[in-house]
Amino acid sequence: MTGIDDEKAALHEFLTYQRAAVQAVLDGLDEAELHKAVLPSGWSPIGLVEHLGHAERHWFQEVVTGSVTPMPWPDDDAPPLTTPRPAVAVLDFYRAQCRIADEVIAATPLSATPVGRHPDEQLAAQTTDLRRVILHMIEETARHAGHLDAARELIDGRTGLGPR
Repeated sequence: MTGIDDEKAALHEFLTYQRAAVQAVLDGLDEAELHKAVLPSGWSPIGLVEHLGHAERHWFQEVVTGSVTPMPWPDDDAPPLTTPRPAVAVLDFYRAQCRIADEVIAATPLSATPVGRHPDEQLAAQTTDLRRVILHMIEETARHAGHLDAARELIDGRTGLGPR
């Protein structure tokens, strides 16, 4: 393995860990709990997971490859970070987007310039190659895993969930 291969493997490992943390924190919650908003902003745990699925889809498909698979459902007007969809459908969507992202990561050099572009100029300027897109997704996923930790504690008092 080269240094670049080692770096790519390490970045992918940390992203995979954060994805696993998201799913572990939700394990054991029922449908009502997954859709329950526990903070004043009104987001639900499963709504946040759907958001993460959209982020995986956007960054690795739209931005890195410039091509995106169709959505499994039509756009709706649900409040931000909520969803009307059943939890199983959202979790399947999230896992599918992560699998597609893993394929993109495997097939793309770390130094590859994205084909697409994020609409926010600051984020677009920060995500100039696959390396930086993976770093962004580690940050995004870790941030929301922390949100989910707090929500889980408010829902049923459980803490310390996840791979570590």
